[in-house]
Amino acid sequence: MLIIRFSAIGDVAMTVPVVYSLACQYPSLRISVLSRPFARPLFEHMPSNVDFMEADIKREYRGIKGLNALYRRLVAKNFTAIADFHDILRSNYLRLRFNLAQFKVAHINKHRSGKRRLTDQGHKVLVQQPTSFENYAEVLAKLGYPVKLDFTSIFPPEGGNLKELPEAIGQKKEGETWIGVAPFAGHKGKIYPLDKMEAAIRLILQRHPNSRLFLFGGGPNEIETLNLWAEEFPPCLNASTLLHGMHNELILMSHLDAMVSMDSANMHLASLVNAPVVSVWGATHPYAGFLGWNQSIDNAVQVSLPCRPCSVYGKKPCHRGDYACIKNITPTMIVDKLDSVLNNKRGVTSRQ
Repeated sequence: MLIIRFSAIGDVAMTVPVVYSLACQYPSLRISVLSRPFARPLFEHMPSNVDFMEADIKREYRGIKGLNALYRRLVAKNFTAIADFHDILRSNYLRLRFNLAQFKVAHINKHRSGKRRLTDQGHKVLVQQPTSFENYAEVLAKLGYPVKLDFTSIFPPEGGNLKELPEAIGQKKEGETWIGVAPFAGHKGKIYPLDKMEAAIRLILQRHPNSRLFLFGGGPNEIETLNLWAEEFPPCLNASTLLHGMHNELILMSHLDAMVSMDSANMHLASLVNAPVVSVWGATHPYAGFLGWNQSIDNAVQVSLPCRPCSVYGKKPCHRGDYACIKNITPTMIVDKLDSVLNNKRGVTSRQ
């Protein structure tokens, strides 16, 4: 089987629980995942019947000529089933070629009409949409491979090997709490104001003095902010700069007691290693189907506004102009939710 999913890190990460479950339940099925090169670390800990195929669709396989070359490369692999998990122009073209050659092909139903009603500003229908995991599984069922989604983590129960990481990370000490903080996202409507996130970090350290905070973010401006926080708060470490890559970040995340994240890729990465996530939502909403794998909506921090959600992916400008959906969330709301998650993980009754 060939599984196609390009797109951003978070979207590709959401295929992992489905592909992993498929591989375990059909061990004689050879599975190839086709995606962009950055996604390779997500599939390095898969069962042995899964391999990763990278395709640089921005350069090597750009345009119709590039897609034709990619199709020829794929046909040579002698696939018997094609699962299009993306349904965009590029995957549609490849799917057309496979259909014309009479391959067995199925593609994702993204339930766009339901998502339009969810974000409609006139007649909003606030109803949970099928998750991406369910949509991916539906494609497999169409191809004759129904799958039970029973994935837990890409790592064994003890987590990834911390010895692979730089010495500055070290081993977790007895009684120490490790917390991840990923304050950034791809769009303004999904990013919590940085001054408020700084206040949340200060409050976390006040409530959890025996904790280490690992900061995640990769852009130039993001790194600058994280470095400033690491200097101001000694228990904080800019993990992304130190670790240099997704593989190592996943190892560290597998040892976190909790992650605080926006509706972003880091929410999904933490979910793949069974780390509980306190997710902060602004313009978007978990009802669109993009909550992290095995995460509870009870751990989502959000405020109710008549206009929210206004966007499925957070790209649209704010209708009100003030981004109240994200700015009205207080640092205390986030840290209270974090306390609840940590207490639940420790088996302690929350003070809330």
